Amino acid sequence: MLDASLNRATEGLRVVEDYVRFVLDDRHLTEQFKRLRHDLAAAGGQLPLAERHAARDTQADVGTTVSTPSEGERRDAWQVCVASLERVKQSLRSLEEFSKVAKPQAAGEFERLRYWLYTLEAAVGRTVEANERLGEARLYVLIDGCASEEAFAALVTELIAARVDVIQLRDKRLSDRELIDRGRLLVSLCRADRRVVGPDLNGNVGNPSPSPSLRGRGILVIINDRPDVAAVVDADGVHVGQDEMLVKDARSIVGPRRLVGVSTHSIEHARAAVLDGANYLGVGPTFPSQTKSFDAFPGLDFVRQVAAEIRLPAFAIGGIDASNVGEVVAAGLRRVAVSSAVTGDAKPQAAVEALRAGLR
Repeated sequence: MLDASLNRATEGLRVVEDYVRFVLDDRHLTEQFKRLRHDLAAAGGQLPLAERHAARDTQADVGTTVSTPSEGERRDAWQVCVASLERVKQSLRSLEEFSKVAKPQAAGEFERLRYWLYTLEAAVGRTVEANERLGEARLYVLIDGCASEEAFAALVTELIAARVDVIQLRDKRLSDRELIDRGRLLVSLCRADRRVVGPDLNGNVGNPSPSPSLRGRGILVIINDRPDVAAVVDADGVHVGQDEMLVKDARSIVGPRRLVGVSTHSIEHARAAVLDGANYLGVGPTFPSQTKSFDAFPGLDFVRQVAAEIRLPAFAIGGIDASNVGEVVAAGLRRVAVSSAVTGDAKPQAAVEALRAGLR
């Protein structure tokens, strides 16, 4: 049993590693699964190979002829990966339990590897899902609450007309009530622009808008730093910084379906965010910004690092405008988050189009 379970776990991990390497093209997760596979080999080394071979009897194994129709059905590469992840989890549990009988000293290591696999499985799943949900999102605009509700509504309406992909409400000056009012207005305006083509956060499917001018997906609404407000106004997600709430704490408030974005300022931050549960990354600051001051600028080198390693959706942020967005694209990212480059322009729609041209 130990020999069979070790073989299944090792084979399954290789399949998953091939998926994250060749399909996701994710260097960070590939390294994580490769390390897990090597640690499994080391743990399996406590089961002497000669004894495993002596116990192996594939020809007489009744399990080799037992199968179900579903084992031969795989719609795509992701289903292959999911099936292999399930196989590895079950095999690790079998290794953990039966090694308590034959090799008690190995049981704890198999348990550790099983828990590590749970973390990596979630990270792969989030990466796949986030790329589906944010697949076409390229332009992310941060706005404040403006001087009045009327001015705020006018700005949001203009951004909707300009066809931006994501709007984040970030304003630390507003009272909680004002922030909630602005958030509800933002959600209302953006949802009016949305034709629901799939389930919403509550699993309900809506009717498509009859207006041919509206996009099928609509604009995503994110609230900065306040998961409580994001939940109250029914936003699509929340964005937290390195010094604000942890991802797991934000997730406990907004629930499993809302997006949680994280600001990252180093490749170590980005790698950690992938495993911590983020759905997307803010990468920067890239250039000096008019709206936020920083002590240091990781710049385009950081953009290159993330582009080379991580496939979780990542938006470059910080001082980006039409004059330098091409540098971001050349560094490897085609998603950007901006503020004054759009909101500070006398013609926001023209600024959006200039940025989109650069992203293309």
